[in-house]
Amino acid sequence: MQLTDADLIRNLLNRYCRLVDTGDFAGVGALMSRATLRSMDGVELAAGEEAVARMYATIVRLHEDGTSRTQHVVVNTVFDEAYADVHADGALATSTYLVLQATGDLPLQPIATGGYVDTFARDSDGWYFTERRFAMTLTGRLDQHLLHDPR
Repeated sequence: MQLTDADLIRNLLNRYCRLVDTGDFAGVGALMSRATLRSMDGVELAAGEEAVARMYATIVRLHEDGTSRTQHVVVNTVFDEAYADVHADGALATSTYLVLQATGDLPLQPIATGGYVDTFARDSDGWYFTERRFAMTLTGRLDQHLLHDPR
């Protein structure tokens, strides 16, 4: 099987979801080790492996089983062709995310949706994140997912 560049980048997007859902914040930090995380308006939130891992550990609630009891889903990924034309070893993708959650106190339900704007670069080791901008656009009950409600 031959994977395209788009497939490989989607794998990174999906790996992020699995790491957050399992509560592996060190893994999130490693995945984003060469990236800067920003709000959608450009405010820097964290940069580098340790800072990213620490950011997730201070905002995401883990439950008795050591996970966030969530299922993150990334959909509607669109690649910016104009960006790729200018950056031969780069890519820019815009995606929508949906977070579902179920806990002992909360039946399965959507708790948040939002968007990601991710930039990627490629070297001899493959594709990696260079920047993630994100925002929540619609929210439900976040008290079982986040330690601090961002609203």
